[in-house]
Amino acid sequence: MVKLHYATKATLVIGFLFLLASCSTKEDSEFKSQYIAYKALFVDGGRVVDTGNDDVSHSEGQGYGMLFAVAANDKDTFDALWHWTQRTLMREDGLFSWRYRPCVDNSSSCIDDPNNASDGEILIAWALLRASEKWGVGSYRDAAKDIVSAVEQKLLVAHNNSVLLLPGEYGFTSEQAGKTSIQLNLSYWIFPAITDLTNLSVTPERWENLYESGLTLLSNMQFSSYRLPSDWVRLTPNESGRENSLDRAALTLDNVISPEFGFNAIRIPLQLSWSPRFRENAALTEKLLAPYYAWWAKKPTPATVNLLTEKPAEYEMSKGMQSVQLAVTSLMKSDDHQRAVWPEINRNMDYYSASLTLLSMLAVLDNAS
Repeated sequence: MVKLHYATKATLVIGFLFLLASCSTKEDSEFKSQYIAYKALFVDGGRVVDTGNDDVSHSEGQGYGMLFAVAANDKDTFDALWHWTQRTLMREDGLFSWRYRPCVDNSSSCIDDPNNASDGEILIAWALLRASEKWGVGSYRDAAKDIVSAVEQKLLVAHNNSVLLLPGEYGFTSEQAGKTSIQLNLSYWIFPAITDLTNLSVTPERWENLYESGLTLLSNMQFSSYRLPSDWVRLTPNESGRENSLDRAALTLDNVISPEFGFNAIRIPLQLSWSPRFRENAALTEKLLAPYYAWWAKKPTPATVNLLTEKPAEYEMSKGMQSVQLAVTSLMKSDDHQRAVWPEINRNMDYYSASLTLLSMLAVLDNAS
């Protein structure tokens, strides 16, 4: 009877592992199929093309493309993307100009805004790190480490006992009557990437602090009756001029680029749920994710909502936004065993919606493996 008991247990374990492998294989195959469509539609000679925005390219888009190429085991495309990014967008300080607008020269002279966007740096460094681990190329890891160092020097700033991420090197701090306020974008806090990039830093405690500061900010960014975070938020000093901590009183939507829960902030629940460390904290997941579940329960779900006026958009969530909802549900609802049915990436999708779809699929694929 004992032998039968252990044999039965072994059979069950083997069957469970086989089931996991089968599910992972199906998700991997589906991701690669969608990636092939994405590459055909949006990748041109090492450049990811934003078809919904005058065919410009962004450091963000290059990072996305590189992440997707690693996941699809497409080293040739990864190298083409990385070489174009290095040659065209990389600045002398190791950061990346954030926007390239096509012009006759097809070179760095086409950059119409040399400022950086810090989500671009984090995505590119993360993709390089993952590529080094997948293909064993040490130069990728070295390049990722250099980007991490550049981010630390120019984009990570101290705020009392916290570390914050500037959205760009310049243009996001303002002085009034000797007081400094900082405009932040919490969708730039890519939580699983921050965890991984910590291992490349000579000051890992700063990245650990950055991760925690993001969670604290989001805990205090539940604006309006919807309790949703905004695309942009301003961190303000108090009346005495001494900078506040990251509590609700220090955060405002006054004079920000966008006070909406919109096309930036939709990435926040995905990037939270993608992080195993976040998923392990049941109390925090409930607090931070409940507002998204409530918003998505609205049928049809508006794409955006102005958090000052509470006026929703008159159009529904894009397919990419719907993919984020699918991924968060898949990652967080462990009792829901239905596989997500992803929107098809095709010519009816623009770059950003397709990128959100592949990002969502990659988050689930990471968890499955």
